[in-house]
Parts: sequence; structure tokens; C-alpha cells
Amino acid sequence: MHYNTQTNRHGMRHDPFKAVVVPRPIGWVSTVAANGVLNLAPYSFFNAVSDKPPMVVFSSGGRKDSLRNIEHSGEFCFSLATHALRDAMNMSSAAVAPDVDEFALAGLTPANSVLVKAPRVAESPVALECRLWKIVPMPAPHGSTESFWTVVFGEVVGVYIDDRYLREGRVDVAAIRPIARLGYMDYAVVGAENIFELKRPEVSADGMSAHFNAKAWDGVYR
Repeated sequence: MHYNTQTNRHGMRHDPFKAVVVPRPIGWVSTVAANGVLNLAPYSFFNAVSDKPPMVVFSSGGRKDSLRNIEHSGEFCFSLATHALRDAMNMSSAAVAPDVDEFALAGLTPANSVLVKAPRVAESPVALECRLWKIVPMPAPHGSTESFWTVVFGEVVGVYIDDRYLREGRVDVAAIRPIARLGYMDYAVVGAENIFELKRPEVSADGMSAHFNAKAWDGVYR
């Protein structure tokens, strides 16, 4: 099958694009409104884009509360969505009125961040405190003159990790069991049963060949 995305005539019941770019981390983003109301919402288009400096990105379809709050405050916090928190994460996606606190709606506890005003989800084992770097409107879709999607870049200025998930100098991702977005209404979970290691090949001094080293990984991303 092949289809042109400008006509989107794929012959399927649902657009397959988001079902093939998978899995995607869930951007569980918390912000504070100008009137002090807390906001928490999951975004399916989210990821880390660099580590020097550490930067994350998410995109908002339409002018949602998170986007407006970030434009006002210049900051937000990301909390990791886990299998144990899946129902709360899903509840926080409800398109309720701006004055509704999604922390309370989802039965979650806001915990103070250290470097930003936006709180993290206390029940989540990982949080990234972010300051706005740039907001970029995406191109208007075919046949339209107005952009629908807006991309938000944030610099990570602080990282929280629950000490219970630190093992021998590494984060025990299998124990955390983060969830990821697939297509349609489907999700996936990362666990010990589906984690495997692949070390990158080492390149020869002359740059003309590469090989795999049987030694344990030395912590260097080559």
C-alpha cells in the first residue's frame, strides 16, 4: 500500500500514520495557569531531542491549556507515565474546562519542583523540570491557511529520579515500567521481558571498517 498524505486516500478506517511511528514516549506535561490553577495533560508527540544541553519537545494540536500556560510562565514539568499510573494518565487527557485541576481530577498529588514553579506528579518516579526555549508553529495542513500544530521546545534544567529505581549507577527502567503511545487507542509497556542490549560497532582507526567488541559496554555513546 502507498498513499499521498496530501489527499490521505489510504482506504483504511483510521489514518495509519500514528500507528507506524511507534512507540512514542508520552509527554505528561504539567503547567501553572496565570490564575494559579494547575494543569496536567499527556501529549503523544513528545521526545528528547538533545543531551547537550538536555532538551525535550512536544507538540500541541490546537491552542490547549498547556500551550497557553507555557507561553505565560515560560516553564513546564514532564513526569514519566508508568504502567501503574496508566489510568490516571488517561484521565488527565480529558478535555475539561481550563479552571479544572487535572491533578485533582486524576487523583494525583502535585509535588514541588526545585527550579520551576510547575509541579511534578509525586507518584511518578521520574520528572524533568523544563524552561521554555522556543515555540514554533508547524506548517498549515494541505488546503488550509492556518497552522494547527505548535511545537514546544524546553531545556531540561532539573531532573528528579526516585532513588528506589537506581541500581549500580543506572536507572532500572524495567522496574519503572514506563508506557508508550502506539496508534489508535493502543499503548505498550517497557518491562524486563522486552528489553535487550545492542552495543554499537567500533570503527577502525582508518575509518574503513567496523567490528563488534565483546567487552562490556564502557558507558560511551559512540
